[in-house]
Amino acid sequence: MTQNTYTLTIKQWADEDRPREKMIAQGAQQLTNAELLALIIGSGIPGTPAVQLMQRLLIESNQKLKKLQQMSVEELMLVKGIGVAKAVKIKAALTLALRMDREKNNANDPIQSSKQVYNMLKSELAFLGHEEFWVVYLNQSNRVLKKHCLSKGGITQTVVDVRLALKNALQSGATALILAHNHPSGGLHPSRSDHEVTKRFKSAAALFDIRILDHIILSEKGYFSFLDHKAL
Repeated sequence: MTQNTYTLTIKQWADEDRPREKMIAQGAQQLTNAELLALIIGSGIPGTPAVQLMQRLLIESNQKLKKLQQMSVEELMLVKGIGVAKAVKIKAALTLALRMDREKNNANDPIQSSKQVYNMLKSELAFLGHEEFWVVYLNQSNRVLKKHCLSKGGITQTVVDVRLALKNALQSGATALILAHNHPSGGLHPSRSDHEVTKRFKSAAALFDIRILDHIILSEKGYFSFLDHKAL
C-alpha cells in the first residue's frame, strides 16, 4: 500500500501557528525565533508544524542563534524533520544576518580603541570552536586596509607565520598592524605563547618601520587587549 506524504503549508496551520499573519498584523519584532525560522523553511513535516520543528531545532542549539549559525548543513540535518532544503535555507538566512552584523561593525573609521577592534572581529572569531590568528592591516591614518586570517589551528593553539604577515603588510602598504586571535575555551588571559608571539611580531615589524598597535584575544565572554593592559 502506498503511503501518502504531505507537508503542511502556512495556510494549513492553526491560527496560533501562523507567523506570517502574525508578522503582518503585529510586526516582525513580535515573532519568536522559532516563528521567524518557520517562515524561512515554509513548511513542516507530517504531524509537526514548522514552528514546532524549529522549536525542536532551537532546543538542539540551547536556544542560541549564534550556536545555530555555527552548525553545518550536515549538523542541521541531524535534527529529525530537517532535510537538505530546509537546512540550506536556515544556513543561508543566518549567514546573511552574520554579514549584516559585519557590515555594521566594519565602517572604515580610524581605529581608536580596542573595543572597535573587538566589535569588528567578534562575529568572525569570538564563537569559533577552533583557534584562528588574524592580522588587521592599517594605513598611516589607522584606517583598515584589510583583515586576513593568518592561520587556523586546533582547540588550544595555532601556528603563526610572522614572515607571511609582514609580507602581506608590505604588499598592502600597511604601516601598522593589530594582531587578534580567539580562545575557544572562553578564557581571556594571555598565555606565555601569546606573549612570545607578540614580542616576535614587534621585533620583526620594527625592522620595516611597521607598528604593532595591539594584540586582541577574543572569546564569547569578551576580549583582552595587550595595549589596554600595558602588556604590549
